Amino acid sequence: MAVSVKVAGTEGADASFLSKAGPLVLARLITAFLTLSIPLVLARMLPPDQYGTYKQLFLISQTIAYVLPFGMAQALYFFIPRSTERRPYFVHTLGFLALGGLLAAAGVYALGTPLSRYATNPAILDYRGSLALYTMLTMAACALEIGLTSQGKTKVSAVIYLVTDTTRATVMVLPVLLGHGLTGVMHALVGFAAVRLVVCWVMLLRGTHGPFFSKELLRAQLKYAWPFGAAMFLAIPQQYAHQYAVMGYVTPALFAIYSIGCFQLPIVDLLYTPTSEVLMVRMGELETAGRMHEALDAFRVATSKLSLVFFPMAAFLFAAAPEFIAALFGPRFAAAVPIFRISVSGILLATLPVDGVLRASNQTRHIFISYLVKTLATIPLVYFGVTRFGMMGGICSWAAAEYLGKAVLIARVPHALSTPAHRVAMSELLPWRHLSKALTAAVASALFVVIIRNASAFAWIGLPTGFVYRLIPLAAAGILFVIAYIGVLWMTGVRPNAVLQSIRRERVQASG
Repeated sequence: MAVSVKVAGTEGADASFLSKAGPLVLARLITAFLTLSIPLVLARMLPPDQYGTYKQLFLISQTIAYVLPFGMAQALYFFIPRSTERRPYFVHTLGFLALGGLLAAAGVYALGTPLSRYATNPAILDYRGSLALYTMLTMAACALEIGLTSQGKTKVSAVIYLVTDTTRATVMVLPVLLGHGLTGVMHALVGFAAVRLVVCWVMLLRGTHGPFFSKELLRAQLKYAWPFGAAMFLAIPQQYAHQYAVMGYVTPALFAIYSIGCFQLPIVDLLYTPTSEVLMVRMGELETAGRMHEALDAFRVATSKLSLVFFPMAAFLFAAAPEFIAALFGPRFAAAVPIFRISVSGILLATLPVDGVLRASNQTRHIFISYLVKTLATIPLVYFGVTRFGMMGGICSWAAAEYLGKAVLIARVPHALSTPAHRVAMSELLPWRHLSKALTAAVASALFVVIIRNASAFAWIGLPTGFVYRLIPLAAAGILFVIAYIGVLWMTGVRPNAVLQSIRRERVQASG
């Protein structure tokens, strides 16, 4: 008998909330392939030390730009679905981000000198001016897609994602192809970020109602945002701590190898982020309608479908890591394979959209607690790992801290989904049967790929090192994995075509 991925209690139009993420997922799917061109081109065409410099520059920029918004943009997911007068929320957020962007630019410029000394890389100073401008403009416009999605405009948000990511990939790759190097990339990015900022202000403020400023509403936004913002203040430096430690431990060329080992396909942006965002909006709608008891079903549906993507993705990338690195970055980065295999284990954590549940239920304080625990654990882990085991110690310390932090978040989710009439137990939180089937199929398929790959290694001896030729082993491994994965799912009773049909039905119900 065919087994559907639906969880009991999710039939009807209410189960179709997840289909609203469809346009966002489709847009991210398209742009994911375009975004892959960035490291592919830069790693192959820039010298290793210059590619390492590029990764160091954006490590600095992302650290500051992710910390200083302090949760104000993400707070829109909570306030916008619950308000009819949305203008003050957008004005407060955009003004806060603009001021934060100025502070970010000053921070990037000021930190250029000490970081160039720490990384033993004087080239950082050559780009700190353009990096400061790009950081400021990017941070000031970071609420664009969030603001649209929080209003339920997922199709418009999907278009923005598509246009933004396509343009960003173009302005990063084209200057290198034209021979302008990293300098041309930085100048093009500044222009791109300036245009995006103008679009952000126009699209979020157009057609909104209400006052431009409200001290009471601003206070409420800050009160909601500060725990999440404080969590980011801990989380982002913690998440990048292993890269900073390695950056000061190795040369820029070796850091290029490490950064490639840390590379992940845009998995989170592709599926997890829009699913989590729509889940948050759905929980807000359920709360308004007095039907919070249905939130558990919504979480279980989201987890079930995420597992069908993330379990096999992690298993395949682990098994086919040598082919993946050789195809995308070239054989000269083969040393990144062991690091990459540890890095992809983090994909498994994206199966559980627990942070979205806690944010939607206004329990951001617990997010802060989880990041505090991760930070306290990361400091000794990174120090011991990098000083004793070098680059492998760095990536292992990151993975250990990520799993610890996720465990702390999961422990709070049953409370967040509970209602006065029903206390959710940990045992009923997840669709265990479905997860076990997806995991079994993924592991079995990965083992199949490894066995076949080792048995047929002679077939690839003497293969040219060009990009197209190196795609052949990767494509072969991918085809074998997909065949094995579908076959094992079929044997366990899960029908992939039934899954596709259920998603299609949900989209029809949502559009109707």
